[in-house]
Amino acid sequence: TYTAMGAAMLWVGWFGFNAGSELLSDEVTSSAFAVTHFSAAAGAIAWAVYEWFLRGKPSVLGTASGAVAGLVCITPAAGFVQPMPALIMGASAGVVCAFACGKLKMMFRYDDSLDAFGVHGVGGTLGAILTGVFATRACTDMDNGLPLGLIEGETRLLLGQVAAVGVTVVFSVVMTFILLKIVDVAIGLRVEESGERQGLDLSQHEEEGYILF
Repeated sequence: TYTAMGAAMLWVGWFGFNAGSELLSDEVTSSAFAVTHFSAAAGAIAWAVYEWFLRGKPSVLGTASGAVAGLVCITPAAGFVQPMPALIMGASAGVVCAFACGKLKMMFRYDDSLDAFGVHGVGGTLGAILTGVFATRACTDMDNGLPLGLIEGETRLLLGQVAAVGVTVVFSVVMTFILLKIVDVAIGLRVEESGERQGLDLSQHEEEGYILF
């Protein structure tokens, strides 16, 4: 119940993130609003269908995750792509992120209990690259000199997006490693196994349980 309610709140809030980022109310704002909604819907359906084929039935958690994947994927492209490409981007994010959160995580055995990398990392990377594919003159003011996507016959934006993704990955990996080392020296990266079994509320935060009558 709370997952569905939280996903719905996130979905609505994302309109302010994408459409509101222009700080105006014009045709670009409307376009960003529409493609945000379409991509989220396509992501939710695609993840549900993926689970349906893989597990025999969809899940509420998977559908909500698919909506978030669609929202993440369309964010770099909001205001630059039309509704049909937004549906393609959202559906692609739903399937690719579902694969990343299931098969890919099991394959590489990394710890990502909230699937932040599988949804936000993978979905954001996919959206950044696909922006270089679907950015169109129909959503871009040609007088400002912005590059167009592969769909318009240009490759400059796509190559730039791929390069930006590469720089972001390197920066994230290096900075994460440095921060982890600092935390490890300061307080350690992990509590004792006995503390994990007891529960962090008790072992780390000294919470006490009370029985209310």
